[in-house]
Amino acid sequence: MNLQNNAMGRTEAPHTNRRDLHNLKSMLPFIMEFRGRVIFALTCLILAKVATVGVPVVLKAIVDALQPMPNQTLLLPLGLLLAYGALRLATSLFNELRDAVFARVRYRAIRRVSTKVLEHLHNLSLRFHLERKTGAIARDIERGTSSVSTLINYLVFSIIPIAVEFALVAFILLKNYTPIFAIVTFSTVAIYVIFTFKITEWRMDFRHEMNRLDSSSSNQSIDSLINYETVKYFNSEQIELKRYNETLEKWEEMAVKSQTSMSLLNFGQSAIIGVGVTIIMFFAAQQVVQKQMSLGDLVMVNAFMLQLFMPLGMLGIIYRQLKYTLADMDMVFRLLETPQEIQDKPDAKGLVVKQANICFENVNFAYTPERQILFDVSFTVPAGKTVAVVGHSGAGKSTLPRLLYRFYEVTGGRILIDGQDIREVTQASLRRAIGIVPQDTVLFNDTLRYNLQYGNPDATHADLERAAEMAHIRDFIESLPDGWNTMVGERGLKLSGGEKQRVAIARAIIKNPPILIFDEATSSLDSGTEQAIQQTLQEVAGQHTSLIIAHRLSTVVDADQIVVMNAGKVVEQGTHSELLAKEGLYKQMWELQLGEEST
Repeated sequence: MNLQNNAMGRTEAPHTNRRDLHNLKSMLPFIMEFRGRVIFALTCLILAKVATVGVPVVLKAIVDALQPMPNQTLLLPLGLLLAYGALRLATSLFNELRDAVFARVRYRAIRRVSTKVLEHLHNLSLRFHLERKTGAIARDIERGTSSVSTLINYLVFSIIPIAVEFALVAFILLKNYTPIFAIVTFSTVAIYVIFTFKITEWRMDFRHEMNRLDSSSSNQSIDSLINYETVKYFNSEQIELKRYNETLEKWEEMAVKSQTSMSLLNFGQSAIIGVGVTIIMFFAAQQVVQKQMSLGDLVMVNAFMLQLFMPLGMLGIIYRQLKYTLADMDMVFRLLETPQEIQDKPDAKGLVVKQANICFENVNFAYTPERQILFDVSFTVPAGKTVAVVGHSGAGKSTLPRLLYRFYEVTGGRILIDGQDIREVTQASLRRAIGIVPQDTVLFNDTLRYNLQYGNPDATHADLERAAEMAHIRDFIESLPDGWNTMVGERGLKLSGGEKQRVAIARAIIKNPPILIFDEATSSLDSGTEQAIQQTLQEVAGQHTSLIIAHRLSTVVDADQIVVMNAGKVVEQGTHSELLAKEGLYKQMWELQLGEEST
């Protein structure tokens, strides 16, 4: 099953597959954390719109008051003018209060969603992360989390205010004037909304294709930069640029179609609004001539229409952006709904390690039903002992640490630590009990101190020095201009393979867990350094229960027990001398490696 497609909701799928209402409901818990602020902000919003609608009403009164009447002295309507200014000020005050109060709600929601996405990504299985496309998922998450702010902004600051203002204007028109004004207004709004929705839905296909191509181009560019050295090795700069440019060319075509169709939409919206306002003004002017409305009424109706259609003119943009935002948000919420492949049982307890005895009991494992990796693997790592697993490439050796860490679940049999099935305990407690020196060490783009201290954030500088000394890397660190504060670069690329592996060894020493795994721990070291560190590893392993995954047999001759694997099965077990005496696969491998080293 392709979890990448599941996680991102198949971004290439048409928008009809999205669940806009579901996503809006999913947003509510993030917004309602500050329920009081939300209510206060909405109250300010309504008061601001009441003040806004009150402006044309006061303006009507001012115009009527300034109309000269026979045998009447014209007086300055000072009270109305002050009321006009006060309403203008109140509109600004309540709008700013709304923004200030709601700011905490908006940005807290963004923080909560972003944190929850990262937490969920960390909880997803190794299978998901091996199949993901980092560039595409990073771009999708970036768009999705920013869509939270955009959605809140449009809902609270655009759509709800338009609805409130429209309701107030409709009430005044129906109460004070003939129904024709309300009929024309409602008809214009209805035609405008239907036209906007229909054209926007048609245009959404262009946006979805743009999103897909944007994510694809982002993934291609990041992938080519991550593999910078490989690109250089094969002189493939032009191949990468050609592939990137071809994707952007398709994106360009979709962007042009999106823009030209938007021009059609904008013109249609302007035409509908223009016709509606003209018809309303015609009826208003006719009633003024017929003495059924005052000049002030004409001014008020005109002001209402301009005031109403001005934000309504933005409805098309708001609706389009809202649809785009919901499309972007859908990616994030589908990712959040991706089920965790490895989950703690509801009654899972913490792992209790007393002796750190490990037992693989008839373990079977398959990445997919068609690809079984392990077949009835059984062996024991006694407490405080060192057991090495050896075998040809593809024998299934490196799958064992992944199963022990519960990156995957066994498909048959079980793995026990001190008699406890690791599926019955919490993952956090299990992983606290295990330290690993992986074959491929990847470091954070931070300082050497940060990467070393990652094994134990509470470690003192003296602890770091001791671990670095044991891993034979302290002299190297202290010889650097920035010492412990040296930045290691993306994925540790500023360090050699051997230096990275020594950092990994020191990190495992600092963690000091009861169980240690060495997965080809010296594979990137030169012979001299390997011999120096091998003694250290033996000293460290002697204080822990240790599982060593090895390719070079010379590194495990002193192990308490050696397990030989072939094609996913355990074929031999014993000490180095016992296995040589059996004259089986282990002896063949030993003689082959001796021959390679002698040449």
